[in-house]
Amino acid sequence: MDSIISDSYAVHFNEQAFTALNLHLAEKKYSIIFILVDENTHEHCLPNFMAELSGEYQFEIIEIESGEINKNIETCVGVWEALSELGADRKSLMINLGGGVLTDMGGFIASTFKRGIDFINVPTTLLSMVDASVGGKTGIDLGALKNQIGVINQPVMVLVVPDFLDTLEDRQVRSGFAEMLKHGLIQDKSYWNSLKDAEHLEDMKKHILTSIQIKNEVVLQDPTEQHIRKILNYGHTLGHAIESYFLESESKEMLLHGEAIAIGMILEGYLSHKLLGLSDASLDDIKRTFLDRYQKVEFSDVDIDNILKLMKFDKKNSHGKINFVLLKSIGEPEFDVEIPVTLFSEAFAYYKV
Repeated sequence: MDSIISDSYAVHFNEQAFTALNLHLAEKKYSIIFILVDENTHEHCLPNFMAELSGEYQFEIIEIESGEINKNIETCVGVWEALSELGADRKSLMINLGGGVLTDMGGFIASTFKRGIDFINVPTTLLSMVDASVGGKTGIDLGALKNQIGVINQPVMVLVVPDFLDTLEDRQVRSGFAEMLKHGLIQDKSYWNSLKDAEHLEDMKKHILTSIQIKNEVVLQDPTEQHIRKILNYGHTLGHAIESYFLESESKEMLLHGEAIAIGMILEGYLSHKLLGLSDASLDDIKRTFLDRYQKVEFSDVDIDNILKLMKFDKKNSHGKINFVLLKSIGEPEFDVEIPVTLFSEAFAYYKV
């Protein structure tokens, strides 16, 4: 399969990606094509990307600093100003070449500049390929609070080129793999079991298409996240709070998204066991699988208290209630589950053991 159809656009793979891109550029005749990169993708990905383009177009490269800490309105203002200074108009195109931070923010910038210009996402990390490639979520953080500002707006197309992953360090690959493991937990036990055998990047590359298909099928049923799409948030309610806390803490080393979500999936696995009857064997399987791949993090009582306070800002909350996605069994999720406050300390105690 060379393409996956998602809502109003397609996700193209490998050589088909550049074929589709070149056909689109030739047809649309954009006034200017802007390519948004960070310092890493500028060096490691942009030369190969440009080499695949055919035709004569006016390109402008805009570089931002990498990292979640730069996913904010200040960065957006800088890019909006650059677009204006470089003569962008409503017939311009923005190509976002980078990981999830860059594609989330680039999509938001494009969606709001002159009330919206076309954009194409070219995810270059495993996390962005399997998570940010489908669904049209764009946005930025508000301080340390993740994804508080944004819109759901679809790209023109998404290009998935797994060769870009060869430039990543192992920690970044493992961060993305956490989202793939989540897809197994919420949809397909056999997929979960097959992923547990993936040890190296080449093994993981073989499963990228399946993960995108799983997410795409969910999103197509519920594009604006009113019901079934919420299951994609398994591990994220506590995981995002943990990620935000470590991002803003001066005494903590920042956690990557997948590292925080891995912790969240263990914690929410415990909550699933207590509230929905997730079996002992499945709970142990989840904990062992994640702790085999992700280093255990130490949490003090003060850390836990601050993390729980951050959960009240989660964008999935409604009417003052914190809603969770939990598992009745592996592959069988339930959403909008309320949690008794007393269980949170139990969940962290289970993680610590």
